[in-house]
Amino acid sequence: MTTPVSSAALATIQPVFTDAERFALAGFLAGYRGLTREAYALDLRQFTSWCRARSLALFAVRRADIEGFARDLEARGRARGPGTRRLSAIAGFCKYAVEEELLSSSPAAHVRRPRVDYESHAVALDRDEPGALLVAAGLGTAGEHALISLLALNGLRASEATGADIEHPGLERGHRTLTITPRAARPSPSRWLRGPRGRSTWPSGSAP
Repeated sequence: MTTPVSSAALATIQPVFTDAERFALAGFLAGYRGLTREAYALDLRQFTSWCRARSLALFAVRRADIEGFARDLEARGRARGPGTRRLSAIAGFCKYAVEEELLSSSPAAHVRRPRVDYESHAVALDRDEPGALLVAAGLGTAGEHALISLLALNGLRASEATGADIEHPGLERGHRTLTITPRAARPSPSRWLRGPRGRSTWPSGSAP
């Protein structure tokens, strides 16, 4: 009986990046430090992983490939802000490679980037935010603490709080009061309590 002879062929492992690509990645990231460098390194790591999964060499990507990467981010529900930052990192990397004459032109030069909506759509503070705001204000001056207390605990507008006449406080049922004139409403006295170390506080629900 003849025993079959098994043979093993050595598989050649191709490097992840060429020397030029490694030089460009290291050189681009060397221009940044701290959190910015960490964020850009993560962005480029995600992009290069996306390219490897599609057998795309880093310096062989085209504009259509970067657009496809952006659409994949959107399909996975990535926020516009981080998605725009990733495209900015890719564009910056490609520009650096062109400047170092490692690429003839940047494939990211005309990539469309999603518009970022910088307007906040929050309508109110959540349960924990007012407390954190008051704690932060308490570490500041007495005036800052008083202003934030008026805004947070009595629901005043900034114009109402800053327009109050603090030089002439009133007195109601043994409590010092501050008269506030709300917009389109009659004057309403707010109870003014003396807090620790001379700071003024306005307890929630104190306004009649």
